[in-house]
Amino acid sequence: MTINVGERVPAATLKHMTKEGPSNITTEDLFRGKTVVLFSVPGAFTPTCHAKHLPGFVQHGAALKAKGVDTIACLAVNDVFVMAAWGKASEAGDQILMLADGNAEFTRALGLELDATGFGMGIRGKRFALVAKDGVVTHLNVEAAGEFRVSTAEYVLGQL
Repeated sequence: MTINVGERVPAATLKHMTKEGPSNITTEDLFRGKTVVLFSVPGAFTPTCHAKHLPGFVQHGAALKAKGVDTIACLAVNDVFVMAAWGKASEAGDQILMLADGNAEFTRALGLELDATGFGMGIRGKRFALVAKDGVVTHLNVEAAGEFRVSTAEYVLGQL
């Protein structure tokens, strides 16, 4: 079942890269007491994700934060090393928290998994963006297959 507006983000542990190496971050720590924009992509370095989705959030990061967003996080069912390399290649810097959900456990808990086995990619996450305040979803924008409209940084910015 897909998470809905008004529901609490499920408990999970994700990975992100720090200067000391891979580190765990719980969804409780990520969302507690903050306004968070979490956007998900089917895969790091994939065409739309790399050319449009992540760059849009890098470009509009300051505007999102000016609207009260504390954290902008990019989620993918990839490993932490790929996410770190993608963040570096995309010049995400400290502006975007690059989160790895390597086994799709969090993505499945959200009910937003995507079966991409037909493309040789296994289980991935759907393309979406959500806004949560103190761990409660206030906006949820899930793209239709093959679309890139409601999960963009510009669209989310217009909702805030």
